[in-house]
Amino acid sequence: MDDSQLLRGVLEGCVLGIIAQGETYGYEILSELEKAGFEDLLEGTLYPVLTRLEKKGCISCRKAKSPFGPIRKYFSITKEGEIYFSEFQDSYAKITKASEYILKQTYEVKEEQDNG
Repeated sequence: MDDSQLLRGVLEGCVLGIIAQGETYGYEILSELEKAGFEDLLEGTLYPVLTRLEKKGCISCRKAKSPFGPIRKYFSITKEGEIYFSEFQDSYAKITKASEYILKQTYEVKEEQDNG
């Protein structure tokens, strides 16, 4: 199954959730996503998400010199981003609950058919 469509739907909220914990930069966001179980994400996947969030006014970006070399973009959540993230959490919870209900029913029916 191609997970990209499903991933695209939740990645924006997850990225915003990481930024909501405190100012951060791209590589750190990727690391947090990997720790959470999002495997094989590349910068080419993350930076369009950050751009969309910035255009929506959900995050702000500042550039500063890194202690390890080149200039980094640091991202922080805005008031609009906090509202958007709260709405995302509510929507995600409702969709997840409904999906789990249906998928659990389907699994139980399949299990009965396999055992019966």
